[in-house]
Amino acid sequence: MPDTILDRCEAQGLRMTEQRRTIATVLQDCDDHPDVDELHARASRRDPRISIATVYRTVKLFEEAGILDKLEFGDGRARYEDAEREHHDHLIDLHTGEVIEFVDPEIEALQERIARKLGYKLVGHKMELYGVPLSKG
Repeated sequence: MPDTILDRCEAQGLRMTEQRRTIATVLQDCDDHPDVDELHARASRRDPRISIATVYRTVKLFEEAGILDKLEFGDGRARYEDAEREHHDHLIDLHTGEVIEFVDPEIEALQERIARKLGYKLVGHKMELYGVPLSKG
């Protein structure tokens, strides 16, 4: 599998306009989970001609091609991340909306054991935890 979002778009034969290339580059540089408005703001800093409609169409195209994962954390905003990132789970801070990525080997092993116990081979999963910060005191 090609390394970058841009490489995967090209490998799938997607028509890559200059604006789509800019959006792909912005996405592959992300270390967070931007929504379309955030992507538009970042992309338009690189190319002010990029419209919000172009960003919407491009993320939909990339999602349908399996290049992006669409994430919905219950706040009414669809967010996006590279579908080929290493596996991780999410903890969403309900006060700030911050999304914290984490991997816990014990949780991964427990999920495998539960699937086996129920007669299944686990082939994938998504975990989202929702929380509020503990009081400092």
